[in-house]
Amino acid sequence: MGSVRLRVGATVVVVAAAAVGGWMLLPSDGDQGPAIRIGTTDASSSLDPAYAYDAGSWALYSNVFQSLLTLKTGSVTPTPDAAKSCGFVGAKLTTYACELRTDLTFANGKPLTPADVKFSFDRILRNGMDVGPRSLLSSLKSVTVEGQKITFNLLSGDSTFPFKVASGAGSIVDSTKYPADKERKGGAVDGSGPYAMAEYKNGEIARLRPNTAYKGSVAKTGRPIDVHYYDASTDLQAAWEAKEIDLTYRQLPPEMLAKLKPGEANVRISEVDATETRNMVFNVREKSKFHDVNVRRAVALLIDRPKLAQDVFHNTVEPLYDAIPKGIVGHSTPFFDVTSRPNAKRAKAALEEAGLTAPVSFTLGYFASDSSRAEAQELKKQLEAGGLFSVKLVEKAEWEAFQKDYKGARFDAYNVGWVADFPDPDNYSQPLVGKNNSNASAYENPEIEKLITRTQAVSDRGSTVDDFKRMHKIVAKDVPLVPLWQTKDYILSNGKVGGAEYLSDGTGVWRLWELSRL
Repeated sequence: MGSVRLRVGATVVVVAAAAVGGWMLLPSDGDQGPAIRIGTTDASSSLDPAYAYDAGSWALYSNVFQSLLTLKTGSVTPTPDAAKSCGFVGAKLTTYACELRTDLTFANGKPLTPADVKFSFDRILRNGMDVGPRSLLSSLKSVTVEGQKITFNLLSGDSTFPFKVASGAGSIVDSTKYPADKERKGGAVDGSGPYAMAEYKNGEIARLRPNTAYKGSVAKTGRPIDVHYYDASTDLQAAWEAKEIDLTYRQLPPEMLAKLKPGEANVRISEVDATETRNMVFNVREKSKFHDVNVRRAVALLIDRPKLAQDVFHNTVEPLYDAIPKGIVGHSTPFFDVTSRPNAKRAKAALEEAGLTAPVSFTLGYFASDSSRAEAQELKKQLEAGGLFSVKLVEKAEWEAFQKDYKGARFDAYNVGWVADFPDPDNYSQPLVGKNNSNASAYENPEIEKLITRTQAVSDRGSTVDDFKRMHKIVAKDVPLVPLWQTKDYILSNGKVGGAEYLSDGTGVWRLWELSRL
């Protein structure tokens, strides 16, 4: 596989710190001390890897589950974790094989076998089409086992498959604890990752303790961790200011982030150039207002990204004109090339081409938070300003309800964030605009499918740039989505907690074991 270049930078300011607190539950080697307390608004929708495809869930998966491969700190090349070795068989990139280690056990003491690996992948292929990561494994046909050897048979050449194995979709579960054909509910986890789940209360807390049975690429597991979940960014801010948590991870209010100053007492600021993006997605089904491409084009022609970035996010995000963000191979500006600024005249002409009379009414759904609400209100304002559209905002307070509604085609359009599963342009293409995409937009284009298949079959990722640019030029023409912005990750920690920058490096792996006391 050729190398993939990802721009990951960090600015860290270290000063004095405050004390922390916590408690121990599971025994572990060494002096662990009290738990490090993390605050986040990214709650997990499910602890079952076959039934969740969101940032909050996958953050936990990279710690409590083990995959055959992983991405080590500072690297964008998949490396063995549960596997002794992995590699493609033959030059066509249609067969991928791994040799499983023989000394692995789950945290519950049960030996981890090749049958567990096959079971885990088979569950994703079979289940969770609506909410799970099945779309990420679209190139996988079947999994076979012979001794310790696990073979993945692919439908077509896929050079990105090792990244997919290293992601949350590759999480290995205990086949005796997870139902073969339905979701495992509740807070129990049976994995073999660096951490074990000691306690879990949905939307409240996840207590993680080092897993002494873990064997893999992580040389030494870290401190006990308590992850505290907050409903709103303002709640997270309040917890930080009250010193109830030791570090924050996604999402503090933009107003607070804009006022952060290096050198602030008792604060360590990690500013990481991440690759999280935000898109307005269109439901293109026949009965939707956006089945006609001209209506989608009209919306795209009216959106003022710089104003959105400034007025709503206080310039803590950057306007985005491509589904592939800056810092990832293949990024370009196809939507900027269509129009560099809002153009009401062309938008009106597009609606007339669709044979519609203004104002065209449609629903815009979003998952509730302070910033997403302000974002939706600003978009409504922009789209209604010239009288071409009438936008009905639909807010959903629960992530699961929002996800169910947009995947059930209950909105005409909806705003959805995207956090990379792995640092490759394919991860901003196939899952977002490919057939059966995770956005559930019902969009598909045969030419894009050809380009996805062709780019996946190329191991030298640098040589795929032209094809990805061609692909996303088609996206800008068809407009199944409108890229809005990309953002940096801001992590605040007190001066006695180190390693916070490793919670976000663009690889999709949340490295809790890197956290330490200074």
